[in-house]
Amino acid sequence: MSFASSASFCERIGLDWFAPLLRLIGGEHPARQLKAMAELCGVPLLAIALFLGVWQLIAGNVETSLGALPGPRAVAAEFGKLVAEHGAERDKAAAFAMREAKRNAERVARDPAFKPVQRAWTGKPTFFDQIVTSLVTVFTGFVLATLVAVPLGLLCGSSRVVQAALNPLIQVFKPVSPLAWLPIVTLLVSAAYQGNDGWLSKSFLVSAITVTLCSLWPTVINTALGVASVDRDLINVARVLRLSWPRRITRIVLPAALPLIFTGMRLSLGVGWMVLIAAEMLAQNPGLGKFVWDEFQNGSSQSLARIMVAVLVIGLVGFLLDRLMYTLQQLVSRGATAR
Repeated sequence: MSFASSASFCERIGLDWFAPLLRLIGGEHPARQLKAMAELCGVPLLAIALFLGVWQLIAGNVETSLGALPGPRAVAAEFGKLVAEHGAERDKAAAFAMREAKRNAERVARDPAFKPVQRAWTGKPTFFDQIVTSLVTVFTGFVLATLVAVPLGLLCGSSRVVQAALNPLIQVFKPVSPLAWLPIVTLLVSAAYQGNDGWLSKSFLVSAITVTLCSLWPTVINTALGVASVDRDLINVARVLRLSWPRRITRIVLPAALPLIFTGMRLSLGVGWMVLIAAEMLAQNPGLGKFVWDEFQNGSSQSLARIMVAVLVIGLVGFLLDRLMYTLQQLVSRGATAR
């Protein structure tokens, strides 16, 4: 693949920042590519540098109950400590596994009939463990929401009767806050599910179902809009060809509505990520929200800097999730959508 075609591919999937660099390496209009790089990368980097400068300037003059507002340097230093804590915790887990293996080997040597038991490490989850937990939870809730929302949107967009029946319910439940859903979901999960072991714990189910309930509406609405906007000529062709309803949906409706369906899914994933952090904070379920709440309750001199690290990571993860969905949207719909 040439540099020009690689640059075009990057632009098509939303990675515009790399396109001028690839064209520059390929020798295509260097002056024009340098100007494009300055606009796409230089201006945002300058704005970020200005933001960090203003932040550092203000931070030294703001006092809170937890001490002075940490500036970018203090936050970066705290991030380094979190990385070190993660490494130390992993070293403890590795040492525990080695001791466990040695102990089992000794028992087997003394008693060949002994069946070794490998116990799991139960140390405190680190900041990065909490990030992984939140990502797994939000993707689970998002997948469940998509599995419910897309068929529901297809029905609403295909039938005026179904739309008239479901529209009042959608309009009522759509604006309900996750803080209102959380107690109901917690009670229902506690009543219906007794197991609390492994990765499918009650806290995980509560967070994932709350994300599902709050994030499915943008996908429902955009899917219904996409289906209702399909060109009537295409629908008439399907009727002339006497295509069955499933074939009409898969061959004509879904491909035509795909850009709006993905737009709804992007919005749903963004909503789900915001909802999850709030749900984890309120319910004290494992994840980034719990990390923030625990640091707030801790009230040490490092807590505020750690909370700000978490806030920046939450924003960065949200941005990356949106970019991921946009790239998938562009790849699937072949660029037939607005950003």
